[in-house]
Amino acid sequence: MDNIPNFDSIEVFTNNTRYRAAVAFIHDTTDKAFREDNEITGIQLAKPKITYMPWGADNQMPYTIMDLIDRDETMSTCMRFNAEVLYGQGLRFVTDNTTERTADEVNDFSINNDLPAYFLGLCQDLKYWAFTVTIVILNKEGSRIVKLVRKEACYCRFAVADKRGRIDKILYGNFRHSDTPENVEVIDLLDANNPWHDLEIRMGRRNGDDGQRKMRTNKRKFAVVTRIPTADSTYYPIPYYASLFRGRWYKIKQLIALAKQSKLENSAPIRYLVEISDKYWSEMFRREGITDRAKQQQRMVNAKREIIDYLTGVENSGKVWFASFYIDPTGTEQHEEKITKIDSESAEGGDWESDIQEAINMICFVMRVHSNLVGSVPGKTQTNNSGSDKRELYTITQAMQKPYHDVLFKVPNLVIKFNKWTGVTPDVPFVMLTTLDEKTDAKTVTNDVPD
Repeated sequence: MDNIPNFDSIEVFTNNTRYRAAVAFIHDTTDKAFREDNEITGIQLAKPKITYMPWGADNQMPYTIMDLIDRDETMSTCMRFNAEVLYGQGLRFVTDNTTERTADEVNDFSINNDLPAYFLGLCQDLKYWAFTVTIVILNKEGSRIVKLVRKEACYCRFAVADKRGRIDKILYGNFRHSDTPENVEVIDLLDANNPWHDLEIRMGRRNGDDGQRKMRTNKRKFAVVTRIPTADSTYYPIPYYASLFRGRWYKIKQLIALAKQSKLENSAPIRYLVEISDKYWSEMFRREGITDRAKQQQRMVNAKREIIDYLTGVENSGKVWFASFYIDPTGTEQHEEKITKIDSESAEGGDWESDIQEAINMICFVMRVHSNLVGSVPGKTQTNNSGSDKRELYTITQAMQKPYHDVLFKVPNLVIKFNKWTGVTPDVPFVMLTTLDEKTDAKTVTNDVPD
């Protein structure tokens, strides 16, 4: 879609000397972010020769989601806040109950790996996509894990599962613009249910299914997938915030912002909202044989002007607009183009303070972030939580990260077990905000180390 111009715009029209209004054209993608238009089948690469499962019907789902998140200030801030809270004070290996020699090995491992950047990246992936991909690299002898590398989940794809339902390969490449990108890296994937046992067998440290103990591979680099258990069992889990795009509140917030923009720039309230699917434009360009970007932009301008001329003017009153739509498997109407008349006169050009606050609160609710914690409480006059309330809200938010830490400890526990670091445990401490009577601003606490 890189050769298609920008869809969104606000067009002003005047049908007499005293009336001035605007039409908002938006590119309607929110309800299509998680929708599968076609039956998803594997895509085969010629080099290397392997078949993988696309992420979404067009293999562009993660990039569409990132674009939608980046378009909304509240959602992007909540996403960053959730990742930072999950990070806590960072991943560390606790060596209080181990030998000095093992403690030195753990310290060397921590120094040779950029654990802060690695763990913060995992926190981002887990909150965005509900799964992470880590590459574990062993030494030449295959006796120790010496390196951890995060692979950005949005650039990873799963190979097609075998007859037993096991996925044994991960593909890493730039799938943003192509289903068959160049320089795709294929990495062996350890058993998702028991990566340590699988790695032990591959390195010849444990008997395999055939009862033989031997080195099964000369490879020293393997992938480990960490994922949040979800209600579905698809290749790529659907994040919890999908309801924002499937519902209406994300779109409502965008419309209010458009109305504000129209009022500030043109002193004109939005009279009509025209929602047009990208398929409408691409089909128009294909049908008319327009491939040049500049000509596509001009055709869009002409098409928008035709719609405005149709909507305005006395001679057009009473006319009917015919628009195509279909019903998807969920029973939802999917329109290629949709026109909605907005009664903006009663809102004085779109000054909807309570509406924007309601929309933001709904987004924060879905993201499980109290609006006071991220400062996303708009409006000219309103109350705010006390310091004690905010401290308790932050404490509750931190406590809710415990199951995610348990999931993220999968790789550190693999390293500890395979490297035979007896007495070592992974931990992610938190910063606990304190009250004034404790004579300190904060203290470090942890719930991850067993008693």
